[in-house]
Amino acid sequence: MGLRTDLPGSGEPRGDAVRASPGGLDPVRLRAAFGAFPSGVVAVAARVDDRVVGLAASSFTSVSLDPPLVSFSIATASRTWPALRRADHLGVTVLADHHDLVARQLAGPADARFDGLDVTFGDGGAVTLADGIAWFDTTIDRHVEAGDHTIVLLRLHAVAHAEGSRPLVFHRSGFGLGR
Repeated sequence: MGLRTDLPGSGEPRGDAVRASPGGLDPVRLRAAFGAFPSGVVAVAARVDDRVVGLAASSFTSVSLDPPLVSFSIATASRTWPALRRADHLGVTVLADHHDLVARQLAGPADARFDGLDVTFGDGGAVTLADGIAWFDTTIDRHVEAGDHTIVLLRLHAVAHAEGSRPLVFHRSGFGLGR
């Protein structure tokens, strides 16, 4: 296997790729490049001060089996993160392929994010959606500021999953593949 030299940064740019200028990368092009990578979508939620708070995240990933860790990232400008950060436990639900409207609702106004959704409350305050395809009861292990986002590392305390379901996929700023 040889080293490719036709990639941006290793010779002449391919397609519509451009090199970074001294002022940085064009955010529109960067967002489009990030969007080329499909990702699953999760709901992250908890009961805080007797109300359900949460959000949709497409940055969820497994990190470690021992100790069991996962992560997601959230914009530092988020008004939801300060409340979630105070929760004893966070629930993470992997959304199913029929949850596109749920994902949009969870990305909408904070006071209506869980209206009409069937949720389950865990003992430690973790909140999960009843018809997801996987569920995690977590606590915050640590969080790291990273540019305009915060990377949140979560320690797993309980997990469950449904067989035979397909995940919701976020790709090129929309749901589903083939965009």
